[in-house]
Amino acid sequence: MSKREAVLDNKCPNCGATLAFDPKIGKWSCKYCDGVFTLEELQKHNNASSVKNNANENKDDVDISHVSYHCNNCGAEIIADEQTAATFCVYCGNTAILKSKLSNKFAPNRIIPFKTEKKQAIEAFKKLAKGKPLVPKDFVSEKNIEKIRGIYIPFWLYDIKVEGNLDCDAQKISTWTVGNTHYTKTSIYKLYRAGSMEFYGVPVDGSTRFANDIMNTIEPFRYEDLTEYNHAYLSGFYAEKYDVNSDTAFEDAKKRSLESAKEIMMNDSLGYTSKVVTQNTLSPSITKTEYILLPVWMVNVKYKNEMYLFAMNGQTGEFVGNIPLDKTKAVVYGIITFVISVLICILVSYLIFLGGGY
Repeated sequence: MSKREAVLDNKCPNCGATLAFDPKIGKWSCKYCDGVFTLEELQKHNNASSVKNNANENKDDVDISHVSYHCNNCGAEIIADEQTAATFCVYCGNTAILKSKLSNKFAPNRIIPFKTEKKQAIEAFKKLAKGKPLVPKDFVSEKNIEKIRGIYIPFWLYDIKVEGNLDCDAQKISTWTVGNTHYTKTSIYKLYRAGSMEFYGVPVDGSTRFANDIMNTIEPFRYEDLTEYNHAYLSGFYAEKYDVNSDTAFEDAKKRSLESAKEIMMNDSLGYTSKVVTQNTLSPSITKTEYILLPVWMVNVKYKNEMYLFAMNGQTGEFVGNIPLDKTKAVVYGIITFVISVLICILVSYLIFLGGGY
């Protein structure tokens, strides 16, 4: 099933060309007239909508698998999947922001705009292969570099309060020696810990498209940069809407907060040889939930029918990636290494033989 979508873009107040958000300066720039604009300046021209303006959008609850839209720049019809909230026209490169995908219940509360540029992501991507001779030659080719995209990933952010008790059986074991006799003393204790603690900004990836381990690796994000969501920040980037609801995502946040609370309580009792939890009544409760968008540079590279992912934190520059090994190169490299090793052994043996002749 498909559905027609209205789209947004941001036009230059000077010349009418499409604007893109520039992470380097934190403003919107026009590549045609060199105009540079702040969010406030765009809003004066009714050129940047906000989440508040989207609250009363008519909601269509029909389940769809694809949506189509007409590019505001060239008129081409483009198909996007259900989760895509911002994309590009493949014909003219114009940003297309699918407004209804980020309205009503899908409207983010806040966003961290991109702070790093694409060239920084490219440098980090190339760094993966630097000094690694077994990486396939074309892994960091221009065609793969061009696939690097800036994507806003949906996240749930929770403030969580954990309360309860933690009881443990603990032991202190000491040993000493008198003469030829070895002594061991085992002291047994009952530990009781109770209290409450609060965790702020526990993040959970709200999209099933992106592996949680990858997203966890490029954390943390600096949440002091969170700002009120505005569609204009999506200009020049891709964006996804969440497909993991807040209740489901909270299970991951709950697990993380409970593990952290338990670790803090266990570390509060030092000096014991061992500790075994006998009762754990720690219970989490949500004090605040936010739906936010976080910036990530990302590319998937297919090699030998397998996908290899590179991702970089679009705010801090922290990156992670897995790279393939060229098996042909590995075999050749192994053979060369073996031959060199044999030749060195022969040379050393020959020199020793010559030395023994005197």
